[in-house]
Amino acid sequence: MTPTLQLLALVVWANGVPVLLRLLLGHRFAHPLDGGRLFRDGRPWLGASKTWRGLCAAVLTTPLLAVLLGLTWLIGVVAALGAMSGDLLASFIKRRLGRQPSESVFLLDQVPEALIPAIALMPVLDLSASRVAIVVIAFTLIDLLLTPFAARLRRMLERIRGLGRRPF
Repeated sequence: MTPTLQLLALVVWANGVPVLLRLLLGHRFAHPLDGGRLFRDGRPWLGASKTWRGLCAAVLTTPLLAVLLGLTWLIGVVAALGAMSGDLLASFIKRRLGRQPSESVFLLDQVPEALIPAIALMPVLDLSASRVAIVVIAFTLIDLLLTPFAARLRRMLERIRGLGRRPF
């Protein structure tokens, strides 16, 4: 597997693990990173969907994938921290724009999450600028394809969980 594909796999994984945990666990253990605090504009810093659970899951599991892909665990940590930093930056900007948590904003939801780790790992993985662009474009396409599927799956699981809690 080429370094470009390895990095793409790490970025997809780091961004997908928090979503996967939300699908599996719902709101259990989902403590907001911003603690519910508001920025000076009266809006949340990040919003309730950015959690310690998601951040920890990405940072703890992405290094394992890196090792499985033949990379060092430290590359996995850098990829995860870069992807999560991009995600948090995008969330901060979206809150300033008045967008709701989990509301999609084309490119803002994809580019920082792939670009930050790609730039951080450029020298280590010997990536050219064109390879970084490939990672960003490929991640954007993957995200655009998987996000609607994940949303449908989440709604389906919420309905199933809701049915299980109803008293008869």
